[in-house]
Order: sequence, then structure tokens, then C-alpha cells
Amino acid sequence: MSTLLMVEDDAAIREMLQTFLDSKGYRVNQAESGEAALEQLAESTPDLLLLDWMLPDLDGIEIIRRVRQREHLSDLPIIMLTAKAEEIDKVKGLDIGADDYMTKPVSLKELDARIRSLLRRSHGLNEEGELKIGAIELNPATHQLRISGEPISVALTEFRLLYFLMKRRGRVFSRLQLLDGVWGEGAVVDERTVDVHILRLRKLLKPHGEDGMVETVRGLGYRFADRTI
Repeated sequence: MSTLLMVEDDAAIREMLQTFLDSKGYRVNQAESGEAALEQLAESTPDLLLLDWMLPDLDGIEIIRRVRQREHLSDLPIIMLTAKAEEIDKVKGLDIGADDYMTKPVSLKELDARIRSLLRRSHGLNEEGELKIGAIELNPATHQLRISGEPISVALTEFRLLYFLMKRRGRVFSRLQLLDGVWGEGAVVDERTVDVHILRLRKLLKPHGEDGMVETVRGLGYRFADRTI
């Protein structure tokens, strides 16, 4: 049974989501504020975090920032649930480290599908083997990225995206192919999401001089460079 931490200050929404998620077999813990959520995360790590943006103390963006700074939470799957529906808000949420973004009111069936998809992506990595190309090393079993031997904190989606491209280096993948390969076939995610995560991945690699390994092929998509540096 997967454990979810739901961070939501609206009691009616909490009750609705709790009832639905209970019926789907999840174990759900609740937090009504950002500080309460961080306290719970300091004590135990859930399988997935459902996070509202607008909270009475810390907002969801600040919570994600703090979560990603903690090594043991760097790969925690996060879905933002928020009334902020503008594209700029979605990009900001994904850019700061959310793995998925849903606007309220949410479809409960779609929410369940996205939770299951994200959990499958998280657990499925354990079955993959290690990869090393040039200075970049990936260990799916431990969810560890090393560059020139230095451990680097990386969120789940960026890890999976990098692994997918490295494993197939030199091949060009369209945004749709990356959605199918990384997010899973039938994932309810738009193609713009791929661009945001590519940017985050490059930002992660840039301080180590490796951002050029993720190449844009104009009009086609993205690939991991077919070279060793």
C-alpha cells in the first residue's frame, strides 16, 4: 500500500480527496500547512506528495524548494494541486521541482491515473541497470546521479528523463515520444511539460559543464549526444 502526504488547507477538499484516495487503497496522511508538512516529512518519507500551492504559511513553491534541498527527499514524487491555472504558474511549479501539475477542480479519476503513473515510474527504475557515459553516472537502484564522481541531487522526473536519453544516446526523440517513454503511454501531460523538464535537466548539468550533452535537434526533438567527453 502506497503512502501519500496530502497538503491542503481547505477542509472540504481534504475530506473529498481523503474519501476518494481511501477507496483506491492509498494510505493518506494530511497536513493543513506548509510547516506541518515539513515536520511530517522530517519524521517519515511518503511515496508521493500531493501539494496545494496557496497555503496559510509557506506556499507550495517554497515547500518544494525546501524538499528538494533535502537529500533523502530529492527524488520524492510531487504532484501540485492548485487553482492557479495560468501557463506561467504551471511552468513555475514544474521548474521549481514538481513532477506533475493539476488545476482545481480536479478530475478524481485523472488524479488517480497520474498518481499511479508517477508511482510506477518511481518504482520501475529499480529494475534498470547502471549507466555511465563520460563523466555522468546513473544508478537507478539508489536513484543516484554522479558527475565526475560528485553526487548530485536530482528529482525523479529529471532522473528518468536523463536515464531514458542516455540509454538511447544519439537517437532523436520527439516530445510525444519522450512523454510516452518517460511519463508513460496515455499520460495526461502536455508536450510543453517536456520542454520545462529538459530546461531543468540542463540547469542541473550546467555547473558541471555537461548541459551540452542534452541536445536540441531543431524541428525534431531532443537527444543525448553520441560522444564521450
